[in-house]
Amino acid sequence: MRSEMLNSILSDLNGSSADIEASAVLSTDGLMMASMLPAGMDEDRVGAMSAAMLSLGDRTAEELARGALEQVLIKGARGYILMTHAGNEAVVTVLAKPNARLGLIFLDVKRAAENIGKII
Repeated sequence: MRSEMLNSILSDLNGSSADIEASAVLSTDGLMMASMLPAGMDEDRVGAMSAAMLSLGDRTAEELARGALEQVLIKGARGYILMTHAGNEAVVTVLAKPNARLGLIFLDVKRAAENIGKII
């Protein structure tokens, strides 16, 4: 039941913008809870890397006195990776196209993270 609700939120998130290519919900220790990833993408690897980056982001924000971490944004030649907390126990990871309108994606991901936080 919970996984169906998470998949529904991810489906809505992916459908909210043509710029979003994939998304996933993971526990803060990297275990996949729900995903809408492209075929051939390793869920375990996505989970481990997302957890590691978010943990590093948390520590960096704390050590550099920037307050509580809100999100981690990675820009590569082929697009963006956005990670944000969804409550205290989960992370939302989104893959977006290189020409994505980030403002709209930030808003959509924030809404999805709030909804996921209520479920978890």
